[in-house]
Amino acid sequence: MTTTAPAFDRARLRAFLGHFTTGVTVVTYRRGELVRGATVNAFTSVSLDPPLVLVSLDRRSRSVGHLGDGPFVVNILAEDQRDVALHFAGKPMEDDAVPWADLDSPVPRLAGTVGHVECTPWRAYDGGDHVLHVGEVTGLDLAGGRPLLFFGGEFPRLAEEPEAPHWSWSLDDPIAPQPFAAPHRWEAGK
Repeated sequence: MTTTAPAFDRARLRAFLGHFTTGVTVVTYRRGELVRGATVNAFTSVSLDPPLVLVSLDRRSRSVGHLGDGPFVVNILAEDQRDVALHFAGKPMEDDAVPWADLDSPVPRLAGTVGHVECTPWRAYDGGDHVLHVGEVTGLDLAGGRPLLFFGGEFPRLAEEPEAPHWSWSLDDPIAPQPFAAPHRWEAGK
């Protein structure tokens, strides 16, 4: 007996996935004289040995066919780079104000980012209406700072750092004495 799966509500799935907060990256590359980039929030680590990362690009993207052709850079945007994210998503900045760090490099990257990884193509996989590009990390730089986030179709900001240390009220707080008794140790045979 064959059963047919009911039609799936793609809009509902998209709304659901939009409630998973992600960072925002721009993948940049050079192919001959052509320098391009694409805003991508589907970026993740894959492996440490070998060092691999993954970006997922819509098959309709102009960049999808280029990432397998040579090196590319994944730039992690800083929270003040919303305009850069929108530029590479199709809403150009005025006066061509893209903050390139080294536009003449074989792997151009953006300035002012939290960090970047330089990659060479490793594999590409069919991902339905997307192509999953896995790149082998050949270099990286981490400047640090607060990342640009994406949630529910907007760019929220991280909460400000609390004045108390991150371990406050934790059992690992080295400053405050702990009101809890030491846990009972289990010993074999007792």
